[in-house]
Amino acid sequence: MRYLTAGESHGPQLTTILEGVPAGLELTTEMINSELVRRQKGYGRGRRMQIEKDQVQILSGVRHGFTLGAPITLVVQNNDFKHWTKIMGADPISAEEQEEVKRKLTRPRPGHADLNGALKYGHRDMRNVLERSSARETTVRVAAGAVAKCILGELGIKVGGHVMEIGGVKAEKIDYHSIEELQEITEASPVRCLDKEAGEKMMRAIDKAKEDGDSIGGIVEVIVEGMPIGVGSYVQYDRKLEAKLAAAVMSINAFKGVEIGIGFEAAEQPGSLVHDEILWDEENGYTRRTNNAGGFEGGMTTGMPIIIRGVMKPIPTLYKPLQSVDIDTKEPFKASIERSDSCAVPAASVVAESVVAWELAEAILEQFGHDRMDAIKENIKRHKEYTKNF
Repeated sequence: MRYLTAGESHGPQLTTILEGVPAGLELTTEMINSELVRRQKGYGRGRRMQIEKDQVQILSGVRHGFTLGAPITLVVQNNDFKHWTKIMGADPISAEEQEEVKRKLTRPRPGHADLNGALKYGHRDMRNVLERSSARETTVRVAAGAVAKCILGELGIKVGGHVMEIGGVKAEKIDYHSIEELQEITEASPVRCLDKEAGEKMMRAIDKAKEDGDSIGGIVEVIVEGMPIGVGSYVQYDRKLEAKLAAAVMSINAFKGVEIGIGFEAAEQPGSLVHDEILWDEENGYTRRTNNAGGFEGGMTTGMPIIIRGVMKPIPTLYKPLQSVDIDTKEPFKASIERSDSCAVPAASVVAESVVAWELAEAILEQFGHDRMDAIKENIKRHKEYTKNF
């Protein structure tokens, strides 16, 4: 199973094509749109979210609410394109129209892909870089992740996420009994935080950053329950599932770090306190006393909940801009401002859920079959019986 995305931030639409989704999966626009709405929410979001009301169109691969096994095409229209038709149009324009447009960008913004992308592809107008490198692309990654969540959900695998930290404000550990309860609490929080008191402080930190013309980042956590034991592999480096998950989270715009389980804390503890003791009973089969490994050993799932965290840096578009250099004149200047958020960590939590869900769904299908959902369910059922009684 794989997907590609296409489209620019202010282009006519964003598109993703999903290949390898099994036949017989229930899938509707409502299932995908509910995830797109979640991505657009969150305290600290900018004016773009007031312009775009993301709604998916399913253009292929689904008939009467069920997947066909054929490639699925998902499209999200950019409502703002009507204001950018000349600037972002595909057809050539005259010199007079180019002068009229006057949106050429020669001033790279620190923290963005502007300068590196311009140097790599030879673009003298860095709008050619920023339009594609924009986090707007995550819209259709969330759409793809919604499909993956549908696959996992039918197999009894649940995905949830929450915000642990924003701008140095850290949430206290709050117990919850299920992924459903976690989602119920976090959906009611403007910053997707389980700790209500910390959530209030996070919002104040976002307000302060906005007042200062600044931005702040944070940490999100994704939890997955119900994964079978032994998904992934130890036999080659590129088949280790936790490595694929880490790469997927790091691929999210502005993410600069990943940890699984207790992560970097493991460096501070002796092995006797880090490794998870193995238990067995007739009802549950093999389990672990603890879950410091975050659901993985040797690149494979242990059957315990998967726990993965990602660090998001502050968004680099600032209203008190940093110094840069014009690539045409080589003169110093204060970096230009594109419309942006003061904090996108709550939305990034949804994106993180989506990319994790996709990697897990892909790994499940690789191991248990690609063609039909009913056959995949049966294969997983047999696998669980096998591992329980091994």
